[in-house]
Amino acid sequence: TLFATKTRDEWTAIMEGSDVCFAPVLSIPEAYEHHHNVARDGFLEIDGVMQPAPAPRFSRTPGGVAHGPVPTGSSTAEVLSRWGMAASEIDALRSAAAIP
Repeated sequence: TLFATKTRDEWTAIMEGSDVCFAPVLSIPEAYEHHHNVARDGFLEIDGVMQPAPAPRFSRTPGGVAHGPVPTGSSTAEVLSRWGMAASEIDALRSAAAIP
C-alpha cells in the first residue's frame, strides 16, 4: 500500500544516492539509457540492434561479439540437429507450428 502512494520515479528520487539497496524496474529502452549502464558500456549496438555487452569482463581475456543478431528461427533446425534431434522430429515440430 505504501509503495502505491508514489510513482517509480518519485521513489527513485527519494532512494537514489542513499545506502538503500534498490533499483527501479526499467523498460528495455530505459535500460539502454540508464546512467549506470551508460557508464559501464552495458549495451552495444550491432547491425542496428541494441544488445547486452558481453559479461563478465576480464582484464586479460576480454569478451567480444562474433556477429550481429540473426533472424529469429533462422538456425532452429540446425541447432536442434546438433543437439541430437532427428530430422523427422524437427519436421514434426515444424508441421505442428512449434518451430519456424
